[in-house]
Amino acid sequence: MDPKVLLENLVTKNIIDKEGSDKILRESFLTQKGIEEIIYNKRLIDETVLAEAKSQLLKVPFKKVKVDEVDKEVLQYISEDVARTYKMVPLSKTDEMLVVGMVNPDNEKAQNALKFVAKRLQINLGIFLITFGDYDIILRKYSPFKDEVAMAIKSLNLKNIKSESSEKLIQLEQKVSVTEEAPIIKIVASTLKEAVNQGASDIHFEPGRFSMRVRFRIDGDLRETTQMPPELHQPIISRIKVMANLKIDETRIPQDGRFRTVVFGRDIDFRISTFPTPAGEKVAIRILDSTVGLKGLDELGLMGKNSDMVKEAISKPYGMILITGPTGSGKTTTLYALLQILNEDKVNIVSLEDPVEYYIEGINQSQVKPEIGYTFAAGLRQILRQDPDIIMVGEIRDSETASLAVHAALTGHIVLSTLHTNNAIGVIPRLIDMDVDSFLIPSSLNLVISQRLVSKLCEKCKKAEEVPASVAEIIKKELDKLPDSIKSSIKAKEPFTIYKPVGCSACKNKGISGRVGLFEILQMTKELEKIINTEMSEAKILEEAKRQGMISLRQDGILKALEGSVGIDEILRETSE
Repeated sequence: MDPKVLLENLVTKNIIDKEGSDKILRESFLTQKGIEEIIYNKRLIDETVLAEAKSQLLKVPFKKVKVDEVDKEVLQYISEDVARTYKMVPLSKTDEMLVVGMVNPDNEKAQNALKFVAKRLQINLGIFLITFGDYDIILRKYSPFKDEVAMAIKSLNLKNIKSESSEKLIQLEQKVSVTEEAPIIKIVASTLKEAVNQGASDIHFEPGRFSMRVRFRIDGDLRETTQMPPELHQPIISRIKVMANLKIDETRIPQDGRFRTVVFGRDIDFRISTFPTPAGEKVAIRILDSTVGLKGLDELGLMGKNSDMVKEAISKPYGMILITGPTGSGKTTTLYALLQILNEDKVNIVSLEDPVEYYIEGINQSQVKPEIGYTFAAGLRQILRQDPDIIMVGEIRDSETASLAVHAALTGHIVLSTLHTNNAIGVIPRLIDMDVDSFLIPSSLNLVISQRLVSKLCEKCKKAEEVPASVAEIIKKELDKLPDSIKSSIKAKEPFTIYKPVGCSACKNKGISGRVGLFEILQMTKELEKIINTEMSEAKILEEAKRQGMISLRQDGILKALEGSVGIDEILRETSE
């Protein structure tokens, strides 16, 4: 089917506007990627809506796949190469029928390939149209990580080390040439693929005396994935250094690098950091997968009143939006979500980041390099000469950057940035501590967003239970503080029900599936301006926040817990009253 026909159908149904349709077509032409892949990667519209529209046009039934129910055994009937080439995957098989999910069931070459499979197996075919996202997840099941690594290690004929030996350590350091051997390349490639497959954010290669430990950070927690013989440590680290264009022979000082490669058909960036230890170099790899890291506001956990306040703030012609929270609380992810909404052809968006985590088409992104004097402050001065409409500064770290950001917001620019404080009400005192004149803050600051990340319960296996009396008392106390407009919209009534993690095959027995944000948002108002310009204190700012009906981090978490998306124990542990 001609992509234009599908896009015209989406425009007719008001699912996407004409400008957005033209932009997708233009990007598809330039990148040679399918429109569905572009829509899926950029989260432009709900992919189920897209698939249903396509199903109606092609007269092919649509199926929303339960990915965890697709048995790995069925994958043998269509090879990985064929699945990738024709974007189709086997879903199930009986004695008489092979059921196949296809992203493009109208593709003639894919149809011919399927006919060949059916003839070879002497079986009937059942065809369903599936979403690109479901196809992508099932495709990852073709990666048997531990088997691949075990075979690669076996092919090297390594001997186990029973005790520490200085002679072997010296010999190990000399085996840099091993990096070019196929088994080492295979081990590194398989590890990277498996980390992406499991949705890991980081990979740690950690040397020890008797083995090298490999751990993945998944949903915020580190988990050991495998251990490898110590002989493999140096060749594996050298292979990673070669890929990141780092100095192989420099093991005394930390090094940083980056490389990009294609995993499961997607461009993924890997950021490398080496760190010398007595046992050898430790390597940490940050995985930057735009299909995971770039999210919409709903996916972040912004909902209801909070979502409306953010959308109102970014629609203003100028002013500053500051996001605050501890390291690892998802501030940068929120910044990227806002940038994607603001990213239109009619505006010039320029960002300063340390480092650039995700490349977004249409945004002019720059990475600061303090070691050569290119700091946030120096870059911000230069940005103002680039005719910007929207400026993103990765972090306000010092007085100079704070002052420049405030003046940029005052001179007709939208400024997005992050700041380190414990909560939303601490941002204004922090700016004043950074020598920003207090009388400038009300005119420049539009919104403050404070956030935390908590584990999201697996929808497949979470278990409902009644709330203990002590916890019910805390819930009731926090709900009573909420504005009447929000109280009336709460569906949960006493006795409250909460949900606990259990564990199943879909979540790999973790009980959780991803993470979601908790938010509290403070708006600039005339009342808040008066407080800043007279007797400013955190206590008075807190009073104004309550007057605004600000939902606190704990209250937002409790609302999400009552909806069943998060566990109440983690909310009470991660937030304060």
